[in-house]
Order: sequence, then C-alpha cells, then structure tokens
Amino acid sequence: MSSEIPLVRAVRADEWRAVKQLRLDALRDPVAHLAFLETYEQAVARPDAFWRGRTERCSADGAAGARQFVAEGADGVWGGSLTVLVEEAGSVDWAGFPVEVRQGHVVGVFVRPEWRGLGVSEGLFRAGVEWAWGMGLERVRLIVHEENLRAQGLYRKVGFRPSGVTVPLQGSGGEASELEFVLGRPSEG
Repeated sequence: MSSEIPLVRAVRADEWRAVKQLRLDALRDPVAHLAFLETYEQAVARPDAFWRGRTERCSADGAAGARQFVAEGADGVWGGSLTVLVEEAGSVDWAGFPVEVRQGHVVGVFVRPEWRGLGVSEGLFRAGVEWAWGMGLERVRLIVHEENLRAQGLYRKVGFRPSGVTVPLQGSGGEASELEFVLGRPSEG
C-alpha cells in the first residue's frame, strides 16, 4: 500500500468481481473463523449471479437497504471493506431476535493485514455510520465473537459498546457465543 490516505467510498454494482475477490481474501485471513459465519469453501462455490446480486443490493446504485464501503488506494487496490444492512423495527434478525428499532447492522468488516494500523478501519466505520445516520437509523450495531479481542478493541475505539446481548453460535454446542456492540445516534444539538 502507498502512504497516501485511501479513498473510502460505496461500491458500484459493476464491481462485483472485486467485491467477490475481497471477500474471498477476507475468508482466507487467519482469524476468519472468528470473524465470519461463512467459510472460504462456501463463498468460492457461489455462482457469479450471487455476487452480482449481492453487490447490486449493497451498491451506491442499489436500494437503500444496505451499503458496502471500500477503502481504495490511489492504485485502485481495495484494502478493506465494511457493509451496513438496514434492519427494520418489528422484524426478526438473522439470529431470531426481534428488532425493536430501525437500525444499521455492520457486517463483513475486513482490512488487509498490510493496511491495518493506518486508520483504514476508522475511515470505513466513519463512512458506514454517517450513511446510517443519513438514512435516519436510530442506532448501529454489530455482532463480534467473544474471542475476537482485536476486533472488540477496534469497535470500542470507534465508539461501539457492548449492549449485554449475547448470541449463541450455531453448531458450537452452546460453548461459544457472539456479543452485540451498539452505537447510539448522536443527540441533535
């Protein structure tokens, strides 16, 4: 990576190949088993139509239900990504919990190892949270594995705090769980 500050922007629908590649790279990370519910094998087996649709739904050109942000170097290389999904009040989330307020759910956080420690994560979170507030969401949340201490440190650094909600991991025999971290909407001044 160059020493220039990367551009953080929303993906475009036609960038599905780059979205796919960055996700596959993320799933090869040594802590991917703690950070993602999907495996590399599952992701690489998905057809191109899946990646096109996923990228379109999360793109700047897509509907307002989700947005994926990337950190892009001056050379066009993507160094990281973060996606915010909108969860509507009255719905049920992926884990079966009721959604009580209209909120953002941060997923797919990844920064390439050589880009870490340079403020890229903070830039991605800033863009994602600003988008969420612009959408009128009441809070933003994320779910993090209880053993992923590095990620928990980052989330605290960018203002998220544990809510006290614990999500048991499926297939773990109840031995492992994930923790919900939340960020409340800043009060209007």
